[in-house]
Amino acid sequence: MALLHRPHGVAVRPVSRETSTPWPGLATAAGGALTAWCIHRLVPAVPMLTASVVLGIAMAHLPGLRTFVRGTARPGLSLAGRRLMRIGIVLLGLGLGLDQVLRLGWATVAMVVGVVAATFLGTVWLGRRLGLPGDQPLLIATGYSICGASAIGAVSEVSGSDEEDVAASVALVTLCGTLAIAVLPLLQGPLGLSDPAFGRWVGAGVHDVGQVVATAQTAGPDALGEAVLVKLMRVALLAPLVAAVAFSLRARRRGVRTASGRRPAPVPLFVAGFLAAAALRATGALPDVALEWAHTAQEALLAAALFGLGSAVHLPTLARTGGRAAALGLGAWVVVAGVSYAGVVLTV
Repeated sequence: MALLHRPHGVAVRPVSRETSTPWPGLATAAGGALTAWCIHRLVPAVPMLTASVVLGIAMAHLPGLRTFVRGTARPGLSLAGRRLMRIGIVLLGLGLGLDQVLRLGWATVAMVVGVVAATFLGTVWLGRRLGLPGDQPLLIATGYSICGASAIGAVSEVSGSDEEDVAASVALVTLCGTLAIAVLPLLQGPLGLSDPAFGRWVGAGVHDVGQVVATAQTAGPDALGEAVLVKLMRVALLAPLVAAVAFSLRARRRGVRTASGRRPAPVPLFVAGFLAAAALRATGALPDVALEWAHTAQEALLAAALFGLGSAVHLPTLARTGGRAAALGLGAWVVVAGVSYAGVVLTV
C-alpha cells in the first residue's frame, strides 16, 4: 500500500520584500493564542487548541482581516505553524509520564498499539479510496490515531505536506474530536461501560488531549485518570510513527537532497527532542513547578501554531472535497471508536 503521496502543481504565491518580515504574523498568532486562552477560561468545555483553530479560520475569512492574513501576516503565520509547532511537540514529551503509562500493564499497551495501527492504516486506505487530494489521508490518519492536531503537525514536518492539506486535516480532526465531547458520554450507559472502562475508551478513541479531558471528566475522577493515562500511551507512539513516515519517505526519495544540499535526516530533530524530553521527565529530576511551566509554554506554543494553521484554511477549497472529507472523518471515527471499544472490553 502506498501510504505517501505528494500533490503536484501546488502554486505558491510569492511574497514581496515589503511583507516578508514574520513579526506581524507572529504577533497575530500570539494574539490568537491569548484570545483562545480567554475563551477557554470563560467556557472550560471549549479546549484552548480547538478555539485556536476556529479563530484562525474565522480571521482568514472576515472581510476586514483576510487581506492582512493572506498578505502581510502570512510569513509569520506560516512560521508559527511550522517552528512553534516543533517546539511545542518537544515540550509535549515532558508531559509523558512513562512510569505511569507502564503501570497500566502490557495488555493495555498492546490494545493501544492495536488501536493506533488499525486506525492509521484503515484511515489511509479509506482516504485513498475516496480520492482525497495530496497528503490529506496520511495527515487525517495521523490525527485520528495519535493526538489530533499536534500529531498532524509532526508528520507534516517530515512529509513536507502542502500547508492547505495540513490546515484542512487539522480542521476536520478538530471538528470530529469536538463532537466526541458531546456524543461519547451519551453512549456510556447503552454500551454498559463502568467509569474506569469509559475513561479507557475515551483515552483510546478521542484525538486531542484537551478533548479527552473534556469528554472523560463527565464520568468522574476515575474515568478521567484512566483516560489521561491511556491517552499518554498513545502520545508515546507519536515518535515511532513519525520515524516510520520519515524512513518511508527516505526509501521512496532515495538520493534526493534537501534545498541545502543535504539528505533529509532519518529521524527529525524535533522527534529526537520529544524523546529526550520524555526521558528527562522519567528521571524525576525536574521539579513540579518546572513541569507546570513547561505545560503552559507547550499549550501556548501549540495554540499559536494551530492559529497559524487555521488561518491557512480556505473554506471554498475545502468545500470542494467536503463530502469526501466528511465521509473519511465519519469512517475513521467508526474505526477508532469500534476498535478501541473492543480493546477495552477485552482488557478490562
